[in-house]
Amino acid sequence: MFNELLLPVGSVVLLKGGEKRVVICGRIQMKNGDDKVYDYSACTFPEGIVDPGKMVFFNRDMIERVYFIGCQDAEELAYASKIKEIGEFVVKDGKIVPKKDIEA
Repeated sequence: MFNELLLPVGSVVLLKGGEKRVVICGRIQMKNGDDKVYDYSACTFPEGIVDPGKMVFFNRDMIERVYFIGCQDAEELAYASKIKEIGEFVVKDGKIVPKKDIEA
């Protein structure tokens, strides 16, 4: 997973092949028991999280259409900048870590 321009939390998107929109709840996420890092986790829109077991995990290339871009205040922009500086993430010992920390 490499962060170039991640959408902010609260963004509403339709995924390729999807029929229902989802709202982004998290970024740089992994499923329980999985060692893959995803760009996003999301829940159905407009319902929200009705069952944590039905969260959707996906990468930016799976987005077909953006309906709404979440809050982009100073705090969000600083976070996005920091994540962009870090670059690629991987899973090590069950935790998401910057790839550069493993290669060092």
